[in-house]
Amino acid sequence: MDFYDLDLNDLVLDALDDMNFTDTTPIQEHAIPPILAGRDIVGVAQTGTGKTAAYLLPVLSKLQDGGYPHDAINCIVMAPTRELAQQIDQALQGFSYYLDVSNLAVYGGNDGIRYEQEKRAMQEGADIIIATPGRLISHLSLGNVDLSKVSFFILDEADRMLDMGFIDDILQIEKALPKDRQTIMFSATMPQKIQELANTILRNPVEVKLAVSKPADGIHQMAYICYETQKLGIIKNLFKSEKPERVIIFTGSKQKTKELAIAVKRAGYNAKAMHSDLLQSERDEVMYEFRSGKIDILVATDIVARGIDIDDIQLVVNYDVPRDEEDYVHRIGRTARAGRGGEAITLVNEKDQPFFKDIERFLEKEITKCPIPEELGEGPIYSGKGDKKGKGSRNRRKNGKKGEGNHRKPNGEHKGKRNRKNKGGRKDLSPQ
Repeated sequence: MDFYDLDLNDLVLDALDDMNFTDTTPIQEHAIPPILAGRDIVGVAQTGTGKTAAYLLPVLSKLQDGGYPHDAINCIVMAPTRELAQQIDQALQGFSYYLDVSNLAVYGGNDGIRYEQEKRAMQEGADIIIATPGRLISHLSLGNVDLSKVSFFILDEADRMLDMGFIDDILQIEKALPKDRQTIMFSATMPQKIQELANTILRNPVEVKLAVSKPADGIHQMAYICYETQKLGIIKNLFKSEKPERVIIFTGSKQKTKELAIAVKRAGYNAKAMHSDLLQSERDEVMYEFRSGKIDILVATDIVARGIDIDDIQLVVNYDVPRDEEDYVHRIGRTARAGRGGEAITLVNEKDQPFFKDIERFLEKEITKCPIPEELGEGPIYSGKGDKKGKGSRNRRKNGKKGEGNHRKPNGEHKGKRNRKNKGGRKDLSPQ
């Protein structure tokens, strides 16, 4: 469906034209109309499907159409991590370029000066607040923010917020909101706890559920069946003949992230770690260096899998096998974005074989198994049962060349911007 087929404000369509957005994704096609109609909605869609635009575009359109107070907070968007809050804020600035809509990102991990700036901006009134639960609770408990006139309450990655223990904060924030607000919830999964939360805070919601999609066709997926002690050697071998660029290595814990980043750096590669123990200023600096090419390898926990929007990742390495299929899709979905190709390599030790077998069942295909580099010796047998005695073949051959992703053509063509004589002037209340 074309965005012009939706009843969006013309100035929103102008911004979409500037960004070369023409066709809706499935989640946008099915979620935008009921949101424009004022219905509560539960959307189940994974990262990378365009869900941010699915809720921001109709809310921005309604705010620009008018009828909402100018000196009050009209919309609250909740995000589980600071990185996702920043990502939403960046998207919002693009979508609202021609609009008279103000916005503010509110998240922890920064100094007291910014806290005071947030407080002052919220008291002056901002149309849209993007916030992490803990930071908003802090302002709310100190009387820094009035939520009594909020018209839109949006929960992004609700399952992630529940996993991180924010359920009580969410319910406390919800109690401070008007009963007649419109509530929009998006989640990558729909476990029982999410269903219970939806039943508690939503009114007769429209449900838009997209099955977890398979990874993009442009991702060439491979795996090494190896012992834990062989993993670092495989990493080094990957980059022996080709300098690593735009690489993310995912691990299963903060401690392993820290240790692996040090080991990769000692091996002579430009790498840094990204995990939740870093201060916000440190995380911002790491991401800036990675985006600008000063860092070639980012060693990270799953905080990056869902919370960071980077379009040109060339290689994703799962140093540890994700514990479920959706996490696997989220991780490798960092590559082959925006029609590009990419590679995803998973290192599978003996204990992780059952989890990897589940991923293959979900994908309905067998992922290519690469031979262990000869100098590292033999790998374990792959049985999918975590049992070396199971059926399977050992990796004995010399290491072959990595495969290349299938590059897809860009989606659609730019239709051209509409001519508008009067453009609104937007305000950004984010602290400088």
